Amino acid sequence: MTVRPLVAGNWKMNGTKESYEEFAKIAAGYDAALAEKIDMLVCPPAVLLAQFAEVENLPVGAQNCHAAASGAHTGDISAEMVANVGGKYVIVGHSERREGYGETDADVAAKAEAAWRAGLVAIVCIGESLEQREAGETIAVVTEQITKSLPDATTSANTVVAYEPIWAIGTGKTPTADDVAEVHAALRKSLVERFGEDGEKIRLLYGGSVKPTNASELLALPNVNGALVGGASLKAADFLGIAEAYKNF
Repeated sequence: MTVRPLVAGNWKMNGTKESYEEFAKIAAGYDAALAEKIDMLVCPPAVLLAQFAEVENLPVGAQNCHAAASGAHTGDISAEMVANVGGKYVIVGHSERREGYGETDADVAAKAEAAWRAGLVAIVCIGESLEQREAGETIAVVTEQITKSLPDATTSANTVVAYEPIWAIGTGKTPTADDVAEVHAALRKSLVERFGEDGEKIRLLYGGSVKPTNASELLALPNVNGALVGGASLKAADFLGIAEAYKNF
């Protein structure tokens, strides 16, 4: 079954108004030839969402949202706010949120439901720590995360899953291609067992030090339907270099 790939950029806490120039270069590089093969997306800091959303050919998303639609939640943004300024996606459950802010699988599931409520696609992140990998617990950990972080109403239309080994994020280290293939196969099996035929269609992205130099190998793996890119998405040349690997497939 062919699943349309998605290459998504997570800018994290980087970027200012002047970064629009780099974003515009990415949008310009997302030409008709590339758009025929894949979807692309950039998730900038929330303060840049409205500005970036004015570019029509390249969707934007947020890096987080609150589960509630509104209320006394100082410093938070709701999924409805993201949608209101033109966002189409929202990342939920990134390891930096899970680790730094104590977000649980239940919190992530609630945020995914909030995303759907606002008409957004949720990008649900999962991944294991170095200690868990070295203990041989990777498959058990990510399978539990994907089970508890995805609500029952998950579909291929409203949700994307991103596997990011925590120890590979921003470190320059990556699992072997065989390691990535093994994890994605286990995730696909879990999705199909729970969601049936539609589980075959849910996009599984790989994230964790994806670069133009390793993109072709990683993106060609079975059950890898794109990438969630961190640091390399801040530069148009690097981000497009990753996406353009699909022109060779």
